Amino acid sequence: MKKTTFAPFAKPLYVMLKPVGAMCNLACEYCYYLEKLNLYKNSKKYIMSDELLEKFTEEYINSQTMSQVLFTWHGGETLMRPISFYKRALELQMIYANGRTIDNCIQTNGTLLNDEWCEFFHDNNWLVGISIDGPQDFHDEYRRDKQGKPSFVKVMQGINLLKKHDVQWNAMAVVNDYNADYPLEFYHFFKELNCHYIQFSPIVERICEHEDGRHLAAPDETEAHQMTRYCVTPEQWGTFLCALFDEWVKEDVGYYYIQIFDSTLANWVGQQPGVCTMSKTCGHAGVMEFNGDVYSCDHFVFPEYKLGNIYSNTLVEMMYSERQQNFGRLKYDSLPTQCKECKYLFACNGGCPKNRILTTTTGEPGLNYLCKGYYKFFDHVAPYMDFMKNELMNERPPANIMQAVRDHSINLN
Repeated sequence: MKKTTFAPFAKPLYVMLKPVGAMCNLACEYCYYLEKLNLYKNSKKYIMSDELLEKFTEEYINSQTMSQVLFTWHGGETLMRPISFYKRALELQMIYANGRTIDNCIQTNGTLLNDEWCEFFHDNNWLVGISIDGPQDFHDEYRRDKQGKPSFVKVMQGINLLKKHDVQWNAMAVVNDYNADYPLEFYHFFKELNCHYIQFSPIVERICEHEDGRHLAAPDETEAHQMTRYCVTPEQWGTFLCALFDEWVKEDVGYYYIQIFDSTLANWVGQQPGVCTMSKTCGHAGVMEFNGDVYSCDHFVFPEYKLGNIYSNTLVEMMYSERQQNFGRLKYDSLPTQCKECKYLFACNGGCPKNRILTTTTGEPGLNYLCKGYYKFFDHVAPYMDFMKNELMNERPPANIMQAVRDHSINLN
């Protein structure tokens, strides 16, 4: 296949892959992605072809200016493609690597894991993200299969197989109306699993019926006012984070890594946070569907945010287009005055644009639904973040915060 040379850019190009689109063996009630099949009703298959896999691999690698390239496989349920598909992906990565180091991470619900999958992940150093919502009663409340059967037991079997084969894995847990009231039970569960890297993701969705059958609203659909029943409330989110932090800061700093705490500290010291929702701009992470369609973001797979198709446009053309650049800049530019004057703007940067569905007290649009919760959290952790920032500035480990808490030189509120 003919090689293509792209002009270099200052930052890495990042596009997630959806090898099965929105297909999944589960039917989690809060899933924002299952209904995306309605965007592709004319498709006979919802799987990525080998031809597209090769085209993407070559173009994605050649578009990078960094020595390391990360492939992120997402779903739907990624393991609905056979291992042979991912083995071919590795072969193509080797063919087009051209001296670069290639890493792979994959997100799965864990129910289809077996010894063969885990051996593959271990032998090829893949990082596996497991979607699990805490203890059994929390998890099974919304994460069930198409027959309504719970999935927790199968997920735990998968996690035990990952451990058996010494596979690197982390957890992604959705915080919803049901489990948000039990932050310590949530956290202790992951500690008992010896899971040291945890991402807590709050669920925020509104209902808006579409002619094609989709029922969840895009961020700019202002006529959607009804929140889904499983949404976490702003008050729940703030209380959840504060309780979680109080537990973590006493004995787990440097041992257990909770994404939002790490990202908050990064913003406190003026570094790039590890999560896009807390960055000043967005638009750095696109997503490619099974048929080559590229969208601005995984949470913006709506017709109005489609950038094009890889068969018609290059990844560079789409991801560095003026349209995508505007999408990224709009995260800050569209903030209401209340946010721009907030003392914690540097910490949250307005949060994910997808959740900016409220109006301020003066009637300006663009306020994040979770604003009150985030504000409560930042106000609560401010003295601890100040302490850890000072430690970092003096080349000391931020984990010293734990001794300070024990010595009562800094007190939990």
